[in-house]
Amino acid sequence: MPATIVMGGQWGDEGKGKLTDALAGGAVMVVRANGGANAGHTVESEQGVFKLHLIPSGILRPDCTCIIGAGVVIDPASLVGEMDALLARGVGLDHLWISDRAHLVLPFHPLLDHLEEERRGDAGIGTTLRGIGPAYADKAARLGIRAADLLDEVSLRSSLGKALDIKNRILSSVYGQVALDLDTMHKELVDLGERLRPYIRPTELMVQDALDAGAHVVVECAQGAMLDIDYGTYPFVTSSSPTAAGACQGAGVAPNQVSRVLGVFKAYGTRVGTGPFPTELFDAAGDTIRERGREYGTTTGRPRRTGWFDAVAARQVVRLNGITDVALTLLDVLDTFAEIKVCTAYRHQDTEVRHLPARAEDLAQMSPVYASLPGWMESTRLARTATGLPDAARAYIAYLESAIGAPISIAGVGPSRDELVPMRDDAIAGMLVTA
Repeated sequence: MPATIVMGGQWGDEGKGKLTDALAGGAVMVVRANGGANAGHTVESEQGVFKLHLIPSGILRPDCTCIIGAGVVIDPASLVGEMDALLARGVGLDHLWISDRAHLVLPFHPLLDHLEEERRGDAGIGTTLRGIGPAYADKAARLGIRAADLLDEVSLRSSLGKALDIKNRILSSVYGQVALDLDTMHKELVDLGERLRPYIRPTELMVQDALDAGAHVVVECAQGAMLDIDYGTYPFVTSSSPTAAGACQGAGVAPNQVSRVLGVFKAYGTRVGTGPFPTELFDAAGDTIRERGREYGTTTGRPRRTGWFDAVAARQVVRLNGITDVALTLLDVLDTFAEIKVCTAYRHQDTEVRHLPARAEDLAQMSPVYASLPGWMESTRLARTATGLPDAARAYIAYLESAIGAPISIAGVGPSRDELVPMRDDAIAGMLVTA
């Protein structure tokens, strides 16, 4: 069975973790493709609530191999901490593997992240300050250190020394900081490397072997397509490609090995940090969405900005990523609204615009053009079939399908893995299979 990609269709926080966990119930392997510890994927099961950052969301399924792919940047200390927390709660890790090609987030990366964001002042981009951007920058500049380097203490010291020499010059000359010590950093990495050594493998071969055997492989993206470094709201974006194409690259999957691209969208919009957000609400409706949706960052704890569903952005994401079907999460958050709005176009002066402009400054000057739909004013939480949803909720889903150009196969009506409503008969099986 070819691969399924699970990707966020907005600015992240769409509920990809829950969908990946659900998919893992019928999969042999889950591969995390991009991002780092800036991601926050929440999974709620009979074992409790788990907040994952680097480890794939299939980890609660002991029969599902979980891989941290080459496209991820790994903070070794954060990863070991996350592993220990899972072990303490009785979650085994004998099905977890780490790509030897994955780059590392080193101690100077978060430090440089903090210093650079402070330098930007009011023009800050809202980074999570986890060192993700600087780590990807070093990867592109061919200065990075990878998981494979943890396996050789001597070469690790040599590579680390070269990198640290450059970083210390920047820290001292540009920011007036005290130089970091090579011996201390090297020892910490050696110790962390010993903990991680049993998990480090050439995982691209494992992925390809599984696909060759006809196994169901799920590729899990972090962040969302509107944060993509090429097609998102640049420069208020992440440093990787949380897209279908990026998922293939980061996981070690060929494009022709993908049969399904499941786009995960909230039934409304949210964004963390700065950057344009055309449908943002600054009123009681926005506050209600935030509180009902528990819209606070898994990684940072920051309150998320909230707004109505942006069908202009969603349609562009659907088209650029070949999204085959959509999981619409957090539909229940809208249960108390008598009227629900959907952005169908942007207006700039007297002109309607139906695409995302390249410049964030241009998007920030545009106002949303809304369609208004009736709310359903009753709970959806107990629905487990499409016919169990209120008529107005089904009408809202049908409207979104038409507006974004993709079928909505699943509706989420609560945080747990069993609160997923199949919108057609073949949407869920074991949990999800090829659409």
